Amino acid sequence: MSHPAVAFVPGDPACGLVILCDHASNAIPPEYDRLGLPEGELRRHIAYDIGAQAVTRELARLTGAPAVMSTFSRLVIDPNRGPDDPTLVMKLSDGAVVPGNARADAAEVERRMARFYRPYDRAVGEAVEAAVAAGRPPCILSIHSFTPYWKGVARPWHVTVLWDADPRLPLPLLAALVAPGDVVVGDNEPYDGALAGDTVNRHATRRGLANALIEVRQDLIADEAGALAWARRLADAWSAVRDDPALARVEPHPSRTTPRRR
Repeated sequence: MSHPAVAFVPGDPACGLVILCDHASNAIPPEYDRLGLPEGELRRHIAYDIGAQAVTRELARLTGAPAVMSTFSRLVIDPNRGPDDPTLVMKLSDGAVVPGNARADAAEVERRMARFYRPYDRAVGEAVEAAVAAGRPPCILSIHSFTPYWKGVARPWHVTVLWDADPRLPLPLLAALVAPGDVVVGDNEPYDGALAGDTVNRHATRRGLANALIEVRQDLIADEAGALAWARRLADAWSAVRDDPALARVEPHPSRTTPRRR
């Protein structure tokens, strides 16, 4: 059975922005039988980034930028990990044992790489190449979401900006998001943006393209109204920073990550 790995939102490749959504979907092909999980687990954050797809689609519409989104659950294989990352195929995620991954040997991981991971990775690369060919090296903006609580502790941020070592896009975005004064904005919270081999690292950092990863708290974007409102907020932030000529330069910044060894 076929299961397309990628969904696109068409946009202007010369607009200076390419939007990514690595964890857009909780879909698992039928032959994987939900990886042995009850249906309720697939509605949790372990399966996808809740609200991220809706934010991405609306942000792409508002900015006119092309967007690339995955169409498979991160539990099948996580496209936001390097190919040698031990969390590429998760066997345990936030307390949930994933039976369908327990015996995923090297051959099975390779099958999933070929069917899901590499097609998505190629699509991201092709979108970036199309933008470069259109005359302006693009900024890469990756959209994710995070849980409002972790291990019983409330997370105070409404939105956060994750980044590695290139400040060109993250610092102006942080300032633009803080400016209205009505939300709590995190800087490299609740995660660090320097992740060796992740999508942004592979397609932006290594190429010297300005980039940032946006995390929005899931309870704020779990419904359509919230997702649309946050897409508008992010579009306003992009509008405030997009004309900076530094963003259109290929400008390598040494990553803070250490490449993972096999």
